[in-house]
Amino acid sequence: MTASRPIPAPGHNAVDFEQRVDFDRLRDYRLGRAMASLEASECGALLLFDFYNIRYTTQTWIGGALGDKMTRYALLTRGGEPMLWDFGSAAKHHQLYAPWLKPENCRAGMLGLRGAISPDAGLMVLAVAQIKDLLTQAGVADEPVGVDIVEPPFLFEMQRQGLRVVDAQQLMLDARQIKSTDEITLLSQAAAMVDGVYQDIVEALKPGVRENEIVALANKRLYEMGSDQVEAINAVSGERCNPHPHNFSDRLIRPGDQAFFDIIQSYNGYRTCYYRTFGVGSATDSQRDAYRRAREWMDAAIQIVKPGVGTDEVARVWPRAVDFGFESEMAAFGLQFGHGLGLGLHERPIISRLNSLDSPVEIQTGMVFALETYCPASDGFSAARIEEEVVVTEHGVEVLTRFPAQDLFIANEY
Repeated sequence: MTASRPIPAPGHNAVDFEQRVDFDRLRDYRLGRAMASLEASECGALLLFDFYNIRYTTQTWIGGALGDKMTRYALLTRGGEPMLWDFGSAAKHHQLYAPWLKPENCRAGMLGLRGAISPDAGLMVLAVAQIKDLLTQAGVADEPVGVDIVEPPFLFEMQRQGLRVVDAQQLMLDARQIKSTDEITLLSQAAAMVDGVYQDIVEALKPGVRENEIVALANKRLYEMGSDQVEAINAVSGERCNPHPHNFSDRLIRPGDQAFFDIIQSYNGYRTCYYRTFGVGSATDSQRDAYRRAREWMDAAIQIVKPGVGTDEVARVWPRAVDFGFESEMAAFGLQFGHGLGLGLHERPIISRLNSLDSPVEIQTGMVFALETYCPASDGFSAARIEEEVVVTEHGVEVLTRFPAQDLFIANEY
């Protein structure tokens, strides 16, 4: 019997001697999924402002300072082709370098940079009028328009001009939750990058190093490897471990600290969320015990995941909030936790005792999600944090995150 081969993490270059990511196939898959979701809905069109939905449907991306300004938007009509409004020079760039979009469908757009240009300037009025005209041409102006996220003045203007708005985010998250072979390969490549960064971190993790220096090291290495966005890196050590602050500081790392890190970055848009915990030089019995329990909770979750299982079944293998020091599941949200990974950091399914027990989602082949556990130590300030990214296969899961985490890793042991 031939053993199944692991999900590959091939090199990042295009080559003629191996089959790697097929980007044309990826674009067709993503647009096809979005169109199918639209066709199955009540909507005549989707108007998308969410950056990840825009990338999923138009296969375009610009980042940096424009990522949260609500300036870019895309329109997808029943039976139509994607239309995109972008920063003026970016729209021109798409016309030259994105041949899968018709040049006339890449347009300059500006709505106001989240209110910096007042709605009184009329940019939103003009934009909605243009969209309404395109909907009329497509024969869907009388049908609901699905919108994912929106600024209130733009929503009010759509309503003023007679457009009926409904929620499109649910439709797009449904479309994005099942990953293609190419998407899974990109997620595997992204995880492999972080595998290597963790090797750099354990070599640098010594007393006298500051948390922010580890963050700087990780950013540098990730961009050198080809990351297109380092979204966030948590670096948490010593007495900062409990309660978990979800950030980093300039704290000096000291002998015997427990330290954990989360690396959130993307390669060709596909993200990692990848925690690891280390002892610095040594570890106490309390720290080792916390790690052992966090690992047991992780292994129990991984063992139960397979197609057809409900997310409520996964959440139930994790401890209740009150069992590890929190007064409610809301207060403990995000500590015993699962979340889909893809173009966005938090996709479907979301797994926790807060939501999954009453609103479970069926796990399906092709889902990719991260599982996270957290255990405070009995010393009152240390804690262990573990995260594994998994791909759901026909028979169970394959773990993408490969830096050793079965036992507490002691960096630069004394």
